[in-house]
Amino acid sequence: MTTTSELPRVGVIGAGVMGSGIAQVLALAGCETVCFDISKEALDEAGQAVRGGRYGLDRSVELGKTSRDDADAALARLHFSDDIAEACAAEVIVECVPERLDLKIQTFRDLDRRAPEGAILASNTSGFSIAGLAASTDRPERVVGWHWASPPVISAFAEIVRTKQTDESTVVAVRDLAARCGKNPVVINDTAMHWGFVANRVYSAMIREAARCVDEGIASHAEVDQLMVDCFRWPVGPFGMTKGATTGWKK
Repeated sequence: MTTTSELPRVGVIGAGVMGSGIAQVLALAGCETVCFDISKEALDEAGQAVRGGRYGLDRSVELGKTSRDDADAALARLHFSDDIAEACAAEVIVECVPERLDLKIQTFRDLDRRAPEGAILASNTSGFSIAGLAASTDRPERVVGWHWASPPVISAFAEIVRTKQTDESTVVAVRDLAARCGKNPVVINDTAMHWGFVANRVYSAMIREAARCVDEGIASHAEVDQLMVDCFRWPVGPFGMTKGATTGWKK
């Protein structure tokens, strides 16, 4: 797998569980990728996860899912940096900072100042209004939601969120990039009325009901998870999903 001139250079802002996994996927897809974080410790951990983590490239090679050559090429394309200017020198920038609205708004303001004119600013938010984030920039037509699921390396999920101001060219570019990453992109509309878009609204309702089953003494956390896996063929139950998304699927 080689980089082509058709693939954009991508910056990923945040090297946590999601950011590092997203950067790995993008690099493996053929994109020159820079993953930025203010914490050198986070960058070191991200690099270790990409190489030798549970869903890292070495493990993928061991399982026969990725060739050694493709894994090495992906590692060569992926750079970890504490210099935000390196991540902003990109055509697509994916924001993966913690789910705090004030932090995301400040991040988008900063990215808008730093990124080249015409660069796409995409947010991996689980549910904050994309229109609200876009309003903090001078390029609302180039702002879009690109919601990934955990773990991003194996999940085919790609919730592409457009606002009334998002250009069609922006949507097409992100949708095509998601498909190149092996995802199944679905384009949905932004809403300021409810948190969570589609996936997280439905997931949140499921978590509430699962918790009620435990609170009422009907079943344990493990039993609820097992029933959902067996009945619906989910890869993991609701409580397992919450734990894995938090810990980074280390076990």
